[in-house]
Amino acid sequence: MFNTPLPTVNELPTTRKLVRSTVIAILVAAGLLVTVVMPSEYAIDPTGVGRTLGLTQMGELKIILAQEALADAAPPQASAPAPAPAPAPQAVQSQPIAAPVPPPVSTTAPALKTNQMSVTLKPGEGTEIKLEVLKDKTVSYEWTAVGGPVNYDTHGEPYNGEKGYFHSYNKGKQVKSDKGEFTAIFDGTHGWFWRNRSNNDVTIALKTTGDYLSVKQ
Repeated sequence: MFNTPLPTVNELPTTRKLVRSTVIAILVAAGLLVTVVMPSEYAIDPTGVGRTLGLTQMGELKIILAQEALADAAPPQASAPAPAPAPAPQAVQSQPIAAPVPPPVSTTAPALKTNQMSVTLKPGEGTEIKLEVLKDKTVSYEWTAVGGPVNYDTHGEPYNGEKGYFHSYNKGKQVKSDKGEFTAIFDGTHGWFWRNRSNNDVTIALKTTGDYLSVKQ
C-alpha cells in the first residue's frame, strides 16, 4: 500500500479563491438559466440569445404541444340550446322618405398576397406555419395532407400577448384537408399547427390568399 501524504496548509485553497470560484459558478449558472433554460423550457427570452440559437422557438412549440394535449384530454362541451324563434314583425304603415345618397365607393382594392407552401411531417411530429395579419384583415386558405390524416388547430397569437394565450379559429382531428377563411381579431401571427398521428410520413400543401404582411414557416 501507498500512503498519500496530506496536503500542507500552503497547498490548500485560500478563502479568497473559494469565494471567487463560488461567485464564478453562480454567474455561469445564472447565465445558462437566462440564455438557455428559460427560452427552451418557458419561451422566455429577455436577452434575445435564445431566439438567435433557436431555443425560444423550441419553448414556444413545447407550450403549443402542452396546450394541444390539454385540449385532447378535455371532455366535449354540450351544444347550446337553439334560441327561441323571434315573433313575426307587425306591419307598420309609414310615410315614404327620400332614399339617402350613398357616399362614393373607392374602386381601389387592397393588394392581396398569395403563397403556396409545403412541409413534411414524420410520425408523431408537429409543426406550424404562421402569417403576420393585422386586425380585421381576412385570409382565405386551403390545405391538404398527403400520406395520412393529421390533427390541426387554426389559431392566432397577439403581438406581445400574455404568455400561453392564443385564440383558436377552428380545429380538427384525423383530417386530410381543410379550406375556408378567417378574419384576424387582433394584430399578431395567425396560422396553423399540424401533428402527424399516423405511422407514415405526411406532406401538407398549403395555399393562402389575403391581406397579410409576411409568412413565418
